[in-house]
Amino acid sequence: MGEVSKKGQRGLKNVLIITYYWPPAGGPGVQRWLKFVKYLPDFNITPIVYVPEKPNYPLIDKSLVSEVSNGITILKHPINEPYKWAGLFSKKTSKTISKGIIADNKQQSFIEKIMLFVRGNFFVPDARVGWVKPSVNYLSEYIQKENIETIITTGPPHSLHLIGLKLKEKLGVKWLADFRDPWTTIGYHKQLKLTASSKAKHESLEKQVLNAADQIIVTSFTTKNEFQQLTKRPITVITNGYDNESSEVFKLDSKFTLSHIGSLLSKRNPEILWKALSNLVNENADFSKDFQLNFIGSVSENVMASVEKNNLSDYINNIGYVSHKEAIDFQKKSQILLLIEINSKDTKCIIPGKLFEYMISNRPIVAIGPKGADVEKIIKETNTGSYFNYDDNESLKRIILEHYKAFQNKTLQSHPIGLQKYHRKSLTQMLSKLL
Repeated sequence: MGEVSKKGQRGLKNVLIITYYWPPAGGPGVQRWLKFVKYLPDFNITPIVYVPEKPNYPLIDKSLVSEVSNGITILKHPINEPYKWAGLFSKKTSKTISKGIIADNKQQSFIEKIMLFVRGNFFVPDARVGWVKPSVNYLSEYIQKENIETIITTGPPHSLHLIGLKLKEKLGVKWLADFRDPWTTIGYHKQLKLTASSKAKHESLEKQVLNAADQIIVTSFTTKNEFQQLTKRPITVITNGYDNESSEVFKLDSKFTLSHIGSLLSKRNPEILWKALSNLVNENADFSKDFQLNFIGSVSENVMASVEKNNLSDYINNIGYVSHKEAIDFQKKSQILLLIEINSKDTKCIIPGKLFEYMISNRPIVAIGPKGADVEKIIKETNTGSYFNYDDNESLKRIILEHYKAFQNKTLQSHPIGLQKYHRKSLTQMLSKLL
């Protein structure tokens, strides 16, 4: 009962890509494989994309539909998702959990605690696990009919790797498992109220996938190091990257804007930044007059409460979620770009896709995260900004003030080096060599 959309001719090698996120899905999860699909034909590889039919995407960005490459085959198969039913109990809670915004335990309502327990223990590894069996049945027939020799699964949701696992066992196809994020060490796992048996099941499934895939792809060196403790299978790091954006020149904001683009989760709450900004507002009248803090994306309630506690409410421009194109526009207009990560050893491996778009915007990055993070290495290597740990109070304040003085002198910009290797086409070439 799947839908097949065919455009164009077949290339020299056909590869089946199994992904959950695909336009009109919004958010960072869709960008990676949308761009790989765009450039794979340049390396004599024809991608065939398998996606859910009528999924319950937490974010929608219809502008991305126009970026889907012509000349590819798109397979669709129905999916039933529990988030639709969960919305009957609490539409708001269901939506925020599906976006990954989870309140601190003390702030969770009774319904939210129940929903998190159900999500963590009744749907292992995740809420899309019900799509595994029908997908395996549908794709088994298609793969044999079309003589597909290579498949790729990308997660999260990591249940898609179970599709790859079953197809590998059943048909013996070559299988590449792409991890955009880690599995059992990802930060939100600790908030899912997992029982001992559920936790053990996650770990067992993770090991099965890592030891059955022919090739593993990860987006960070930290994740590669973690996985090397679990498998002897070959692991390659292919980060996210940037693509050719519009060459349109934007007039910079007249205000001294610090902009965060993307979700600010409950624990992604840099108190040292709010305090530094609050001090600068109180100590510097010119700064107070020029300063503006832009939030472009979903912001949790406790982050907003922290901002208010530091008397920054009057400086907030809370824009909310926008399309990818609009997000790029904000990046190019902003004076400073903020990149915030949770202060945890579990997040050292997280390299958000927006980092690479930040890097080509010519705007200085101010990043805050855990010690030893992969993001810090990339920012230093490319000379695109400054990275701070959660105890770097004075140095953070000093850099912001230095940037403000450069803003006053109209000399504020970044001076990046060595960005070409992060272009989506260069990254796709790396992928093509694995195929």
